[in-house]
This record gives sequence, structure tokens and C-alpha cells, in this order.
Amino acid sequence: MSWQMQCEGFLFDMDGTLVDSTVLIERIWHGWAIKNGIDFDFLMQHVHGRRGTETIEIVAPHMDAKTEVIALLEQEMEMMEDIPAIPGAAAFLASLPAGRWAVVTSASRAIAQAKLRAAGLPVPDLLISSDDVQSGKPHPEPYLKGAALLGLPPERCVAFEDAEAGIRSAHAAGMNVVAILHASGHEPTGLAGAKVAHYEELALRPGSGAELILEQRP
Repeated sequence: MSWQMQCEGFLFDMDGTLVDSTVLIERIWHGWAIKNGIDFDFLMQHVHGRRGTETIEIVAPHMDAKTEVIALLEQEMEMMEDIPAIPGAAAFLASLPAGRWAVVTSASRAIAQAKLRAAGLPVPDLLISSDDVQSGKPHPEPYLKGAALLGLPPERCVAFEDAEAGIRSAHAAGMNVVAILHASGHEPTGLAGAKVAHYEELALRPGSGAELILEQRP
């Protein structure tokens, strides 16, 4: 079914939405789960879209989440290579007006910048990371700060997401959401206004004034 969204700003999650880092993330968390006797399937219900500290606080509240995450981030940085971009992501980002898009990620700023570079994608000056918020996804704070970074009201922005926590965050912030299904394979919430496999299914054309019209290719 075709659809259209009118918007002025574009906010992108990173993992699973711009870069296909699912295998890397799950490999790192699998090792952590085995080491600490955590049920991996239970862990995976809380990993994607969340900050690492919040995941650990849910699945292992007895552990020092900050200390554990420091070690996990060091491991992730060491293993970061050959991370592919989601199909069409580079071309779609290149088609957006300067200053009208930002990344809103649950990763740290250093990890986000490294992953985007590894995937051959531009690293934007406008970036909200786990370092920039008090409450991570699914709380709306990350996307509200992303909209503020663009100087736009949330309802004039569209968010691109793949994970439940991120979709709920953007929806709670009052944004239209496009679910990118390439990495996750499904939209888990029913809250996204549109679903596409990847960016090659999307088209962008001018609207009135500063407005742009996002739509699915026929």
C-alpha cells in the first residue's frame, strides 16, 4: 500500500536502521550473557534500541551496569569492521537538505561515529547519543532532543527506526515513524505509520515552502 508523509526534518536511529550491525551486537551480548550466566533469549528481548546500561539494569540489576558497559564498548570498538549500510541509506542521506537530518542513537557518540564511518556513511554534526540524554529509548527524550537540534517541532519530523524501544520513543515524542525492516524483519509495535524493507523503497519530493513529501515508490 502506498503512502505519503509531509515533513521538514528527518531523524535516524543507527543500529539496524542506517547500519546493519545486528550480527556484531548479538555476538558481543551473547558472549556477555554466557560469561555472566544470563539467559540469552531473555537478554535479547531488551537489547535492541536501548542503551547498554538500561539493558543491564533490566536483566541483571545486581551488576554494576556502568562498569559492564565500559567493557562491552571497548570490545565493540575492537570488533568493528565490515559493517554494511542498510541498502539505499547512503543515497537517501545524500538526497536530504543540509541541516535537516540528525542521528538519534542509543549508542555512545564514539561508537556511533565509528560505526557510521565503517559503513561508509556520513557522520553528521547533528547527533544525539546515549551521552546526551538522561532517559534513553523508549522514553521520548532522545527524539525530542533530536527535533530540538533541528529547530523543529516534533510533529514536523519523521523518525526512521527498526526496534520496539525506538519506535515507541519516536511515537511518544509525537512523530511519524517509518519502520525499516531490513535488519529486524518485522515492526513489533504497530505504531509505525509506514513500513519499508530499506531506503531504496523511498522517494522524496518538494512540497510547499520548507516542506518535503516522503512517499513509497510505486
